[in-house]
Amino acid sequence: MTTVSQRTALTPRHLTRTGERLSFIYLERCTVHRDANAITAEDADGTTHIPSAKIGTLLLGPGTRITHQAMSVLGETGAAVAWVGEQGVRYYAGGRALTRSSALAEAQAVQWANARSRLAVARAMYRLRFPDEDPAGLTRQALLGSEGRRVKDCYRAQAARTGIRWRGRKYTPGDFAAGDPVNQAITAAAQCMYGIAHAVVASLGCSPALGFVHSGHELSFVLDIADLYKTEIGIPLAFDIAAEDEEDVASRTRRALRDRINETSLLDRCVDDIKRLLLPDGTASVAPGDQDVVTLQSDGGHKVPAGRNYGGGDEATDSDEDKDEAMLW
Repeated sequence: MTTVSQRTALTPRHLTRTGERLSFIYLERCTVHRDANAITAEDADGTTHIPSAKIGTLLLGPGTRITHQAMSVLGETGAAVAWVGEQGVRYYAGGRALTRSSALAEAQAVQWANARSRLAVARAMYRLRFPDEDPAGLTRQALLGSEGRRVKDCYRAQAARTGIRWRGRKYTPGDFAAGDPVNQAITAAAQCMYGIAHAVVASLGCSPALGFVHSGHELSFVLDIADLYKTEIGIPLAFDIAAEDEEDVASRTRRALRDRINETSLLDRCVDDIKRLLLPDGTASVAPGDQDVVTLQSDGGHKVPAGRNYGGGDEATDSDEDKDEAMLW
């Protein structure tokens, strides 16, 4: 058995840079295993080989089983793994983030920790939702009031478009069946959008809890991101489904939303929007690095290399093996 410091320099995760990977791969009803540096997806139709270093995030849908060896190579390549509902709808659990860089997580924390920048991000989110309105100068209360009016206008407009009688938004937590068909469809669409947003937020290494509009919940940022697409995708689709037939609206809404997500490449759009909101101007199109770069915080905001002993003396520098061990663990 070789030690950490004796490993060859080239590993599966060096084969493909993050920016050149496939953002998301969805698998369902198959067994995922490893064959050399590829993963295999085996189902009734045969076995498909997928180069592990080309995967950004692997979404495991219903009926999937994954082996320890498959998870091992995915970990080496830096791929994120998330367990989701059908076609990526609903987020159940996830592994590590895709990137080994903390750039997005730190950017989120910096933007969140300052009251002014937190409000600026909230305004930017409003601008993404309603590009025809400039929220500059609006207070938080004004943002909430304006957002509420816009959502109500959306409900009324979709009701008029589809011919559905709209009695207002009503949802009783824990009692899904209490709502009328269109309210059930809206709730089902919202739940699906939360799952999609959670998968993307987790894959990018962001904190689901540090929200800019929502606050005080472990999924505050997830709710923020899901709401970006509520009036554009979720609400109109829910009215369409309820207008077609009042039976089985929940499952029909999930299937229709699944197709719409695929057609519009919403997962990729979520990634771009999160980067645009959190990263400095001009860097939204640049993915955070995926190199194993570990630094230590010093005074004045300076960062110094890790893997060194800063106590002075003859043992000022740790061995390369110690440094690799620190990065590994």
